[in-house]
Amino acid sequence: MFARRLTIALAALAVAAVLEGLAAMWALSVASDHVLRGRVASDIALAFQELTVAKLRLRAWFTEAQLYPETAPEPAFRLQEDMRRTLDRLGSLTAQAIALDPSDATRAEHEQRQDALSVLAESVASLRATAVQVRPLPPGTQSRQAWQAAGELFDVSRGRDLRILLNDSIRRETVAVARERAGADQALRWMRNLLLGAAAAIALAALLLAAGFVRALRRPLDQLNEGAVALQQGKLDHRIPEDGLNEFSAVARSMNAMAVELADHRAREEVARQHLEALVAARTAELQAALEALQQVDARRRQLFADISHELRTPTTAIMGEAEITLRGGDRPADEYRTALRRIVATSRQLGGVIDDLLTMARSDIDALALNRQPLELNTALEQAMEQARALAHERSVTVRGPAGIPSMVVLGDPQRLRQLLLLLLENAVEYSHPSGVVEVSVSLGSEAGEGPATCEVRVADQGIGIAADELPLVFERSFRGAQARKHRANGSGLGLGIARALAAAHGGDIALDSRPGHGTTVLLRLPLLMERPEELA
Repeated sequence: MFARRLTIALAALAVAAVLEGLAAMWALSVASDHVLRGRVASDIALAFQELTVAKLRLRAWFTEAQLYPETAPEPAFRLQEDMRRTLDRLGSLTAQAIALDPSDATRAEHEQRQDALSVLAESVASLRATAVQVRPLPPGTQSRQAWQAAGELFDVSRGRDLRILLNDSIRRETVAVARERAGADQALRWMRNLLLGAAAAIALAALLLAAGFVRALRRPLDQLNEGAVALQQGKLDHRIPEDGLNEFSAVARSMNAMAVELADHRAREEVARQHLEALVAARTAELQAALEALQQVDARRRQLFADISHELRTPTTAIMGEAEITLRGGDRPADEYRTALRRIVATSRQLGGVIDDLLTMARSDIDALALNRQPLELNTALEQAMEQARALAHERSVTVRGPAGIPSMVVLGDPQRLRQLLLLLLENAVEYSHPSGVVEVSVSLGSEAGEGPATCEVRVADQGIGIAADELPLVFERSFRGAQARKHRANGSGLGLGIARALAAAHGGDIALDSRPGHGTTVLLRLPLLMERPEELA
């Protein structure tokens, strides 16, 4: 109800303001027309004056040329040209005056102006011919007589006195200028009075509307304010009167319903609080027991890692003992030495790798590795990792093939850890490839759309045993190995991909797998790409 009244009042004020603006624009347009017509009339009067002056100067030259035959003709030509241009300008101004005010009231004035121009044009044309044929007067003629002799030629045209014609034209244009100026002043006064009156009326209407709305709104606003203060103070039994069907009554009903709901909620909250206190006491006891259990589990975990390290180092010591025994005694055939050494080296490498994996996974900060990150070329680390992987690939009769030219890409990483990450992916691909298989390595810019940082992608694709679809989500779990992986390589630890994912995350990247059983696996490593080169960051 109040919203509708306010809308109607504001719409009425807006309509009044628009009407006021339209009336002001109309008055301003009328004043502008008067000013423009007055300016044209003033220009016409000035042109008639210029024509009068030029005619008098030409008459003076004509008189001088009659008395003194040696008088130069150039001033006469220049004055005639000025008069011609002035007549042309008068013609343009006359046409403009007719276009600005074609009403019947000014038709006689336009006709008089055109008639004067016609007579003056004929006079100027005859003066041009007479000036060319000027003849000297008899000797002894006085200048006054010469001036009077030229009067018939310069002052009369079509039987009309040009002096009177020019004076009447100038007087007519002066009157037109005064008339248009008075019209413009009157339009401006009318516009000023209109604006002042309309502004006063709108202001008075706005004040009356404001007073009316303030009077109508004071009581419901006071009631709503009292209700809000009561709710703030927690007096949920306070109710606001719900008189009428306006917006304030609707707000009052909502606030009263809210007070009822808050009272019910307070009662339920008290019951819930008591229940929660009982639950907290029970949970506190359970958490205390869980904490003690966790402390025991942590102690057992530490002991387990110590036992694992001991158990793994013991076989290494035994291998070293076997090597010493092989070296004792007399000389043996070279094949026996080679066989023993190959066995010792293979076993030592295997056990050393398992020890490193276990120790890395045992560190408490594996998910937040402390890296010495610096800008470095990805292709350098990848080439080094591929060179190391080719030694293992040679033993497995596997070929590691990289791109013909690795593009220069700068990443922020730890050189040693990044090389370890790439080598883990390459070794994993070689270990689970078939003999005579090929491991393909490629590097490209990231293809993901978005507004995040640019990435580079390293793909390692093998032609090995592949991974079953149900095992693919589990390969990054620690110590997990699929059935086909255990069958292909029984002595693996299942830690390689878990370590690789942790290293990738520490570099701000991630690893994704795509595999088909029996056809190979493709590992995709994404790393954030720096736009600057290392030398630019130095």
